[in-house]
Amino acid sequence: MEEIQSFSDNYRSSSSSASSPIGRPPAGAFFYLRKPGTLRQPISFEDSPDWDDTEIDAHLEEVGDSIHIATATASPSLSKINSGSLPSPSLPEASTSVTARKIAGASIVWKELTVTLNEKGKYSDKVVKSSNGYALPGTLTVIMGPARSGKSTLLRAIAGKLQDPARMYGEVFVNGVKSCMPYGSYGYVDREDMLIESLTVREMLYYSALLQLPGFFFQKKSFVEDAISAMSLGDFADSLIGGHCYTKSLPSGERRRVSIAQELVMRPHVLFIDEPLYHLDSVSALLLMVTLKKLASTGCTLIFTMYQSSTEVFGLFDRICLLSNGNTLFFGETLACLQHFSNAGFPCPIMQSPSDHFLRAINTDFDRIIAMCKNLQEDNSDLSSVNMDTAVAIRTLEATYKSSADSAAVESMIVKLIDKGGPYLKSKGKASGATRIAVLTWRSLLIMSREWKYFWIRFALYLLLTLSIGTIFSNSGHSLSSVTVRVAAVFSFISFILLLSVAGLPAHINEIKIFTHEESNEHSGPVVFLLGHLLSSIPFLFLVSITTALIFYFLVGMRNEFSLLMYFILNVFMCLLANEAFMMVVALIWLETFKCILTLVFIHVMMMLVAGYLKIADALPGPVWKCPLSYVAFHTYAIEGLLENEYVGTSFAVGQVRAISGVQAVHASYDISPSRNAKWGNLLALFLMAVGYRILLFVLLRFKVRKNIVNCNFCCLKMNTTKSR
Repeated sequence: MEEIQSFSDNYRSSSSSASSPIGRPPAGAFFYLRKPGTLRQPISFEDSPDWDDTEIDAHLEEVGDSIHIATATASPSLSKINSGSLPSPSLPEASTSVTARKIAGASIVWKELTVTLNEKGKYSDKVVKSSNGYALPGTLTVIMGPARSGKSTLLRAIAGKLQDPARMYGEVFVNGVKSCMPYGSYGYVDREDMLIESLTVREMLYYSALLQLPGFFFQKKSFVEDAISAMSLGDFADSLIGGHCYTKSLPSGERRRVSIAQELVMRPHVLFIDEPLYHLDSVSALLLMVTLKKLASTGCTLIFTMYQSSTEVFGLFDRICLLSNGNTLFFGETLACLQHFSNAGFPCPIMQSPSDHFLRAINTDFDRIIAMCKNLQEDNSDLSSVNMDTAVAIRTLEATYKSSADSAAVESMIVKLIDKGGPYLKSKGKASGATRIAVLTWRSLLIMSREWKYFWIRFALYLLLTLSIGTIFSNSGHSLSSVTVRVAAVFSFISFILLLSVAGLPAHINEIKIFTHEESNEHSGPVVFLLGHLLSSIPFLFLVSITTALIFYFLVGMRNEFSLLMYFILNVFMCLLANEAFMMVVALIWLETFKCILTLVFIHVMMMLVAGYLKIADALPGPVWKCPLSYVAFHTYAIEGLLENEYVGTSFAVGQVRAISGVQAVHASYDISPSRNAKWGNLLALFLMAVGYRILLFVLLRFKVRKNIVNCNFCCLKMNTTKSR
């Protein structure tokens, strides 16, 4: 305790010197903190607040079926903070022409919440330790702390979206009932924006509404317009998210608004946001937080994480949960948090933002800065004041909070909220599976029509490659000597068409990432995604098949029969369909463009080696090369089927008397079957490959996505488990 007291006194003296009148700016020149409950006017003050004489009295007010927190100031010094000496710039307001739709929020309570991680088969590493808190309708509750403090883990635990290695103990109450939030009653926004660049803002939200909501289309359109209005996206509603050659993409702030609006189309009671200000500048951050404050004023309960904020943004918060290394150092009103730090011996200097001060006190990374400052010259007084041991500060703040009236007030409030209860949240229903398949199919077709980089340039390359091969092998004739040339042409056509398909990998990776995001929020599923992707890819693959097959067929001079041409087109289409499924499997495994391209190029080259052209299949070494590689290669069945289609039933004259069959003529270059039905067996093999790879993709999707997302049933099971000590 003597060590803690000495460090506390040392930091108090350094903080007091920072806020002394000598170095203080002119009165009213610094916007500090908002008065609780106000939105438009930042606070300015003349003197540093004297926190020692300040008391905050929090009490409950019951109005109808809702519970509100009223904060009363009990000393002139705290009132001094809330009385501005200079007029402050007003923050943006909602348009008066749009009436905000009221939302029935929900009270959220977490009690003794602990999250552990699986380490070497044992759940021992506690990421969050016995956290208590609550969030009320119409308020902004922020979970703040340094990196790796457990902010996002606590948010996911409250929302019921923990990842599989984590295990949760404790209780979460929704309107006083220990239960999971049903589908549609809450929204969860991830840290990273997962948007489709080729759609407009309105289209993105409309397709999101179609995937989430049941009912008629015109009803969903009104939900989309409400979400656009709530997030102030009216000026960008018809702009492409990724832009195009003449316009820029959406700014980061607007992209973040679109991600939040995707969840607002459900009109949730509770909205969870992981780092809403991620990658935003100060102006965009303030505008977004004002928008969220306006959203909270409609009744929605907002809980979000944040690493750091400006003074103006900090003044918009209603409550703060401060974490460090999984420990709760404070939970309560924002003004009370400043009082808590002052009581612990760490008052906030006048020239420092509250959030900067909090993180400075509890972030262990600052110890390295302290060590660096000790090596500097003594005349660097601005850095020599950074002389606090972070570990001691954390222990002091934690001990002070546990014995403070704030902690007792939180426990009392939790009991009252649980006893008060509220309406039980009901599921709003989901869109049917057929509707989701149709929506995903149509959305993918629209994306293909606009993604010129991954689809139309790829299509142009297919045509250019086919023209090149066709002109090289043109005018081969139909003599016996032309057989070898035509076999080489078919091998080159199939091999390079399949190899060129690698150009579509980035689009497949983006589709899988979007699916993962939508599936984690229960907007989609593996079956819906696979069927939607299959139905949308068929037109493009068929377009590629018919154009390339026609160009190659007539330039090389294949047999002029319609049935043979139709088989040729069908064979190429089925080969591309199987290859597309295989590419999706590789894309799901790696989810990185570079690794996927290396893997696919290597596999395709190996398939070309064992396809039976460079060396007859029967002459390949038995282990590995012939079985299994030659049997799993698309090239083997596609080339064999096309050659059987061309040469079975034909003959070539050898001299004036003797003639040999087309199968015998090809045998020197490629081994094919003399049966007329053998080509259909090869086509069936390609079809089974296309189906088999999609079944494998389905299994991987179920394992990779479902395994890593803990659904509500799992969370309910864990909440009933006794807390591990």
